[in-house]
Amino acid sequence: FFFFFFFSSSTNKTLSQREKERMALAGEQRLTALATIPEWSEVEGRDAIKRDFSFKDFKEAWAWMNVIAPYADGKDHHPEWFNVYNTVKVVLATHTASGVTEKDIDLATFMDNAYAAQRT
Repeated sequence: FFFFFFFSSSTNKTLSQREKERMALAGEQRLTALATIPEWSEVEGRDAIKRDFSFKDFKEAWAWMNVIAPYADGKDHHPEWFNVYNTVKVVLATHTASGVTEKDIDLATFMDNAYAAQRT
């Protein structure tokens, strides 16, 4: 009885935003989320997403990274990124969830929007 009560009450609980951010996306929820960031692709052999950003020159690439850094830091979600001259390669995954979460989709969307704004 105790096990049934504990199990049924814990599974019926509504997840907080923080708990959702720590859960890797799966199934239909994952497909729907990834569809919102079509420029990103899945990393082979790892539950992560990636995208390469190209800029006019090094200063433009660095300026974009300077826009992303405070946002990512404020969300306590830091990208894996690699910059060479005018290219920034980004990989996103939530390490505490061992996969792609809503936090990654949010940061990818912010990166895409900052990139689009800088390009215009």
